[in-house]
Amino acid sequence: MSEKIAVLGAGSWGSILANLLDENGNEVSLWSYNPDQVKELNEKHTNTHYIKDFTYSETLKAYSDLKQALAGATTVLFVVPTKAVRSVASEAKAVLEELHTKPQIIHASKGIEQGTYKRVSEILAEEIPADLRAAITVLSGPSHAEDVAKRDITLVTAASTDQDAAKHTQKLFMNRYFRVYTNSDVIGVEIAAALKNIIALGTGALNGLGYGDNAKAALMTRGLAEISRLGASFGANPQTFTGLAGVGDIIVTGTSQNSRNYRAGDELGKGQTLEEVIDTMGMVIEGVATTKAAYELSKQRGVEMPITEAIYQVLYEGKDIRKAISDLMMREGRSEF
Repeated sequence: MSEKIAVLGAGSWGSILANLLDENGNEVSLWSYNPDQVKELNEKHTNTHYIKDFTYSETLKAYSDLKQALAGATTVLFVVPTKAVRSVASEAKAVLEELHTKPQIIHASKGIEQGTYKRVSEILAEEIPADLRAAITVLSGPSHAEDVAKRDITLVTAASTDQDAAKHTQKLFMNRYFRVYTNSDVIGVEIAAALKNIIALGTGALNGLGYGDNAKAALMTRGLAEISRLGASFGANPQTFTGLAGVGDIIVTGTSQNSRNYRAGDELGKGQTLEEVIDTMGMVIEGVATTKAAYELSKQRGVEMPITEAIYQVLYEGKDIRKAISDLMMREGRSEF
């Protein structure tokens, strides 16, 4: 059944998800704060800063006015950078109050808020009270926008404490190339989604330094172990970390040039400074901020996360990257599990 859906955030992932929802027969409004980007999407049906050589559906409508985008929407999909979620949600709250609507909320953002250490669903729940919305669902998994744009086979998970909401999200997105599973472990899915970006920075750095597949596989495996430990401290289901949001997302993000976190790590490994990498990337590198939040959170909760700590020291304390790797390797031996 067709729905009116508002997608907030017109970066690579937001715009491609909006196009997919349009392709699935929904009426989709795509919001961006950038009027020039909105004009390009509506007139040329392209989004060249984010996705090269792709033409968007002519029935997909973009708006820079949030009220216009949200008007009549029964589902709202947030796909903005984590640092912008709270401000955009606050603006959306004011509009929803005015429109007297109570939409389903979905988000496909991956990160942890600086300072508060809140997951994205927690931020949304704080900013948009329950009387202005239905349930909140998280959409996550191994899913590069570039591959979805090519209609390559992609599998993700929809996590919500409300299984009807998770199934609703599943039905909205499912098609012949995009398969969605449901999950009830919101905590595990969001922690895995956020922290895999840290590991991708690490595997990218190993690649830039010239290390081979053994080293990258080791970093991804042990990185997943420490992500699981942090998730377990919050009550996450350990199985989640062996699924699409965990292993799946670490593989795709930690091995592909389509991953901006992997590319950023690769440039760091080749000798660029963090400032140079951020300047040249031109898009948000979620893993940089998430590293700081995860490191501070691990100290607060007493969870051992040596890889996260090493990456934090490189990014924020200026530690030499080769020294960080050496220190990790020369730690005292221990049991794997």
